[in-house]
Amino acid sequence: MTCPWTDPNYKDLIGPEYRSYVSNLPCGTSENVLKDAFSSYRPLSTEVPHSRGFGSVQFDDQKALDDAIQGMNGQQIGGRTIFVSQANDHPRRWKA
Repeated sequence: MTCPWTDPNYKDLIGPEYRSYVSNLPCGTSENVLKDAFSSYRPLSTEVPHSRGFGSVQFDDQKALDDAIQGMNGQQIGGRTIFVSQANDHPRRWKA
């Protein structure tokens, strides 16, 4: 079995992630609100850390991600215009 925190090739084994970064969210936006807003693009999961005005939405494939960016960038959620882009790829942090 491979340990992700010790194997430098582990990233190659897990495949790509298709995540969007959503900014300018109203304070208090929940994951359910974000998931409902992106529902027509088939999101796998959403994350809004501590309602700090940003979040991320994960998709199954590149087409769904591209469609969501195209369709949702500049739309309104809670009276604020949101900005949607492809999330930067960050290395995973593993707990030992």
